[in-house]
Amino acid sequence: MHPHNEHMPLQLNYTKKGSGPALVLIHGFPDSSLIWKNIIDELAAHFTVLTPDLPGSGGTPLNQPTLLPAMAEGIMDMLRKEHIPSSVIAGHSMGGYTALAFARAYPEAVRGLSLIHSTPAADDDEKKANRLKAIALIMNGGKEAFIKQMNVNLFSADFRRNNPDIMQWKTEQGMQVSEIALANFYHAMIAREDNTELIKDTKYPMQWILGKEDTIINFAKILSLCHRSTVNFVSLYNGCGHTSMLERPKELVSDLMEFAHRCYHKPNA
Repeated sequence: MHPHNEHMPLQLNYTKKGSGPALVLIHGFPDSSLIWKNIIDELAAHFTVLTPDLPGSGGTPLNQPTLLPAMAEGIMDMLRKEHIPSSVIAGHSMGGYTALAFARAYPEAVRGLSLIHSTPAADDDEKKANRLKAIALIMNGGKEAFIKQMNVNLFSADFRRNNPDIMQWKTEQGMQVSEIALANFYHAMIAREDNTELIKDTKYPMQWILGKEDTIINFAKILSLCHRSTVNFVSLYNGCGHTSMLERPKELVSDLMEFAHRCYHKPNA
């Protein structure tokens, strides 16, 4: 089946819902495809929505160290299985890095690329050092402390205060990811390529979803980058942190829907 491959592509667990043109939603760290639960039904009324679990999350096991290009290959394998030649690809945070790795490897399979609280820039040295410290903490019994602190950083202060139940659910979700899988995701992020040049030559539209109170992805830095791509859709959410699918689900659904429709129905020039 794969005569030139010495390995079989990753088998990703995924859910498929709805009908119509394809929309792939790739979760971030330390989540699984369940992070999309608030928005999937509305999107599936218009699109075939595919939500994969990256290796070590949800129903996909982590069998060996896995970097982003292999995860992107797993996404491609999923699309081939479903006989989908091209799709709008949306990725949240680390899922955005995976989406960019996919776009780098398979540009012809991308109808549009949506970066949800994500960046085409690689980690700088400080970020890499912080990730390595976090890996050491996680592997030395500090997983729960790490997950709880991480979740504080993912939301605006108001949202955290008003939604303790969602904060609890988010912590429980993160705790289901093994220490080894958490470390693997961080190693994959450390090793990722810089894609700020890649976005200059895009033949497909790009979407940028930003939170004004995002402490992980600085919206001002992204605004200085995003004009490099040819066709841009930019949404900046007030009072929103890093997790709009939980903080601003209605706006995110509306913006994803509009973007995906545009990607599939380009207005006549």
